[in-house]
Formats: sequence, structure tokens, C-alpha cells
Amino acid sequence: MSIPKQITVLLAEDHAIVRQGLCALLNRDAQIKIVGEAQTGREAVELAQKLQPDVILMDIAMPVLNGLEATRQILAANRAARIIILSAHSDDEYVERTTAAGVAGFLEKQTSAEILTKAITEVAKGNKFFSPSITKRMPQEQSKSRGRDGFVKRAGIRPLTSRESEVLQLVAEGSANKQVAAALGISIKTVEKHRQHLMDKLNIHDTAGLTRYSIAAGVIESSVQLTIV
Repeated sequence: MSIPKQITVLLAEDHAIVRQGLCALLNRDAQIKIVGEAQTGREAVELAQKLQPDVILMDIAMPVLNGLEATRQILAANRAARIIILSAHSDDEYVERTTAAGVAGFLEKQTSAEILTKAITEVAKGNKFFSPSITKRMPQEQSKSRGRDGFVKRAGIRPLTSRESEVLQLVAEGSANKQVAAALGISIKTVEKHRQHLMDKLNIHDTAGLTRYSIAAGVIESSVQLTIV
């Protein structure tokens, strides 16, 4: 695949100061053009469909819809989408889950500007690109079997659907059923149904437990102040 004359990039990052810094850095390269910025995973999904960028830079921990679920939804709508995860977390669990979801690359936020622009160029060509430290671990990561939700398959545990994952994040962030229903455009009764299904699948039966699970799984950041409802 040839490199586009100018590579269009969608930046999905909820922290304004980080987003501004990345924009300033990437704007120095004449071959790269930032065509959109998303502050939540849901915005990333909407802008990816609207703008059809060559490359999407995606953070994992974002409000409303995390980067992993946003990645799955973007790729479900367009398998040709090229997504690079740019995250402060690069442990095996995060890398394995995003790789299983189908990302084209994974970079640590501590990476240099040179590596970032190289990754964008390589991914735009149709190649994959991972931080050097991650590449060394890839053979070990690929040996684990994961379901469509990105988690290691465990006996007796069914994978969450895309909607159940969305409900899980909103509940873990402190949203009441009414707020979840409004955010997703569904009825409260439907929210209750999804919530019960995900609790049954995870064998977790209270909101506090769902919140702890979400933090451990990287669905939300532990630094987020949550209201247990």
C-alpha cells in the first residue's frame, strides 16, 4: 500500500493538555494532517465514521466509552480502519487485549516524536508498528487465547457484547440507570436487562464489584472519582 500524499489523522485523547501537545508535535510534519479530535470514545467512533481518517491515534482510558470498545466498534463498521493505541499503560494485559481487538499498532506515551511519526507513516502504508519494548514481548502475548471482548478466555465465562461493555463502563463511572439510558438512547428497562446480563456473565452482583472489576480490567482509570449508586 502506498503512503497517502498527506496522512490524515484522528486524535482520540481525553486530556486536553496531552491532546494539544500531540497536535503541536504532529503539525510539525508536513506529511501529517490532523483532521479531528475526540475527547471520548463515543466521539472517536462518530468522527471515525464521518471523517474516514487514514490513521486513528487512540487512548485507552477515556470517559463514556473506553478506547478498547471504541476500537472494536470502529473496526466493526470499517475493517480497513488503521488504529494505533497511544497509552500510558503498556503492560501485557493492555497490549494483548488491543491486539486481539485488531489494532495496527501500540505505542507508549513516553515514546519519542520520531517513533510516533514513524508509526503513523508505517501504519498508513498498511504495516503494523509497536513500541520496541512491546515488540520483544509479542510472541508471548500471542500465545494467549482471547475472546472478542479482548479478555483472556476463561472456562464458563461468556464474553460481553458491545452494548454490555458500554453499560459496564457507564455504571462503573457512577451513572444511574436513567443516565445510562439517556447516554445510550435506550430505555431504562433495556439498561436493567443489559446490566443483569453482564452481572450474570461476570458473576458480580453489585455496583461496587463492577467498579472494581472495571478498574482492574482497565475499562476506567482508578484515579476517576466515582459515585457508587
